[in-house]
Amino acid sequence: MSLPKDLLYSKEHEWVKKEGANVRIGITDFSQDELGDIVFVELPEVGDELKLDEPFGSVESVKTVSELYAPISGKVVEINEELEDHPEFVNESPFDKAWMVVVEPYNESELESLLNPSEYGELIED
Repeated sequence: MSLPKDLLYSKEHEWVKKEGANVRIGITDFSQDELGDIVFVELPEVGDELKLDEPFGSVESVKTVSELYAPISGKVVEINEELEDHPEFVNESPFDKAWMVVVEPYNESELESLLNPSEYGELIED
């Protein structure tokens, strides 16, 4: 199970990478493994607003549909359009090819509520 040290994690299994003024968001290796083979990804539109802990899209696997929950509030400034044609990227490369959205945060202090890699590691071991 991959757990990059330069990311923050939500209890809902999203990862967050700070990139200048923005943050890049995706789902964790643990999450994609639990879901199984991903067949469809639904993402918001550029310009949409994310609200902390509210659903902003979904990931559909052969087993189930799982909501994506916003780990931070902000405005969507970019989406990963490749996931529309290649949802399998989520299984193949959850931290690189399968990022979901880039968000301009409204309140960066919300990042303080996210888990560091060791805290997230403990969460998924339970």
